[in-house]
Amino acid sequence: MLTEISPTSFKTIPWKNGLGHTTELAISDGGNLNNFDWRLSIATVANDGKFSNFNGYERNLVLIEGNGINLLHDNKRLDQLTNLLDIANFDGGRTTYGKLADGIIKDFNVMSNNTTYQAQVNSYKNQQTLNLTNTINMLTFIYSVSVTTKIKTGNDQLTLKACHLAKISNNDKVIEISGKSMIVVQFTPKL
Repeated sequence: MLTEISPTSFKTIPWKNGLGHTTELAISDGGNLNNFDWRLSIATVANDGKFSNFNGYERNLVLIEGNGINLLHDNKRLDQLTNLLDIANFDGGRTTYGKLADGIIKDFNVMSNNTTYQAQVNSYKNQQTLNLTNTINMLTFIYSVSVTTKIKTGNDQLTLKACHLAKISNNDKVIEISGKSMIVVQFTPKL
């Protein structure tokens, strides 16, 4: 099933640490901020500061607007997101401090529960056509950052508008995606 999720369906909720707000695009059925299998959101980061603790979750952060952010994990490992669509992958239970490079940024945040789902996150800056395999249990999401993206799977087709999200589920077919400036997320259940 191919579904488009419009920004009118997104929810604004406070950060877990109370220091800001995030726009929740999608969350697993029955999920909430403290207990979910997977979650997609967009956050505006206006100040340097400590990230919320999401112990038990894997996080992927993609820079979608602004001049960059440096993420220091446990005062040891540094991830530098300097170019649009750069990705950082880290353990949500780490102590992570974000330092803005030069002004406000927006990030696309992908979280998955370490015991139930594995997330694969890829970003594509340049125009291209992808052919992805989607198994019956897999969930695939495509987020169009700034331009339209064309999606085809079986007999279903969609021209995804900028800042909209496409969800593909219960589909054991090849997905053809044509576009640029897009993020593709595939959640696979852990057995």
